[in-house]
Amino acid sequence: MKSTKTRAARLTSLTEDVAVVPEDAPFRARLHFLFAQIEREFEQLYLENQSLQEKLEIATATKESVIQQEQRVTAGGSLSAQASSTALATPATQSDEVGGSFLAAASSTHKSLKAKLSSATGGSKAKASNKIKAQTSRIVSSFKAPTVVSTVVREFGGHKDGIWQVAAKAGQPIIGTASADHTACIWGVESARCLLQYQGHAGSVNSIKFHQQRDLVLTGSGDGTAHIWQAAVNWEVPKKGHSSEEELDDSDEQVEDRDRVDTLRTPLCEFTGPGGHLSVVVAADWLSSMDQIITGSWDRTAILWDVETGQPLQPLTGHDHELTHVSAHPTQRLVVTASRDTTFRLWDFREAIPAVSVFQGHSETVTSSVFARDDKVVSGSDDRTIKVWELRNMRSALATIRTDSSVNRLAVSSGGIIAIPHDNRQIRLFDLNGQRVARLPRTSRQGHRRMVSSVAWAEEPLLDCDLFSCGFDRRVFGWSIVLPKDN
Repeated sequence: MKSTKTRAARLTSLTEDVAVVPEDAPFRARLHFLFAQIEREFEQLYLENQSLQEKLEIATATKESVIQQEQRVTAGGSLSAQASSTALATPATQSDEVGGSFLAAASSTHKSLKAKLSSATGGSKAKASNKIKAQTSRIVSSFKAPTVVSTVVREFGGHKDGIWQVAAKAGQPIIGTASADHTACIWGVESARCLLQYQGHAGSVNSIKFHQQRDLVLTGSGDGTAHIWQAAVNWEVPKKGHSSEEELDDSDEQVEDRDRVDTLRTPLCEFTGPGGHLSVVVAADWLSSMDQIITGSWDRTAILWDVETGQPLQPLTGHDHELTHVSAHPTQRLVVTASRDTTFRLWDFREAIPAVSVFQGHSETVTSSVFARDDKVVSGSDDRTIKVWELRNMRSALATIRTDSSVNRLAVSSGGIIAIPHDNRQIRLFDLNGQRVARLPRTSRQGHRRMVSSVAWAEEPLLDCDLFSCGFDRRVFGWSIVLPKDN
């Protein structure tokens, strides 16, 4: 009886304990509040970094003026307080544009100059002014970099879920996008509208690539297949202006036609079946001959396919984990495959028996690997690094770029500029030597609001667009990028 009462008391106590546990709503509200705070802090840090960059540019622009004023000081004059404050003004926060060594140097310089300027009179003012000039000149010259002008000139919107990849068509002002909403879209760059929507896949569309000569598109999907489909679109925008009521009526019909999006559901060729992939197809690309394609999958394999027959020619095995990316050389029968096993592999199909080389150097998932000029390969990883490799030397990277965020599907221009999309919504530009070129602007008014998943260079500027980017904010941006002449 006593045991029964004790058990009942324990159950009563347990019930009371459960009853006083609060709902998870307050915790969720608190979590959302903390995330909002983090977002504001990131935005504030970005604004401070922008301010620092502007002040550095001002300091660089006034360098010649400082030299002239120094000459006057040497002759017995005094240094303008306005010029010195402009040249030395720096925020107290550290950013990814300026390293801690610069801030330390600027801080010590500021303290030293403040003491000297407060106590110096007569001839000592000239000496202090000379030191101001010398120290300022060293600071400015050490961080002097060619100015890159970049701005958003086009924005494309219409997908209902995140966008995995963007591709530009050579010779035509159109781009393609692959989205998690199970569709791929062809967009007119001038009109910034969707010209054709492909709805043939039963899963997320993870990759998209244009045929070099024909109006064909290759897509890979989460449904385990790759498709080739026809993408003949009219990208020309009718000219404005009307000369009669009849032409005005025709124009109204044209507007309705432009607002209508054509859809396509049937592929020309579907790559699946026996010998095909057993899991998600994450990426696909055309080989240089355009009569074969390569696909990569979560089943840890890549497959070489014949376009004419739709049959698999050769499976490529060896990776220990899921593949994340595949890319083919634009002119040679070479392919690189990237994987979660921290490696990427080079496959050489120029001989009857393909040769394979393994590139090791990353510590986490290799998210993309692409060919660049001068027989180089560029790889990006979740370990926040980008590495530049030479095809003839796979033992060590030629250059390593370290960043503050995971790297997604990068792209390399014909001029050797690497565009790097990040998880933290940033896009950075580097050259093949690992030297930083620019960071594209991102504010509340322009730039991505969520992860940037892919970038693509236009071989030739498409209506002022040099680079395209897409992300999980469901948007695509066309960027105008004016690089320095030396790049």
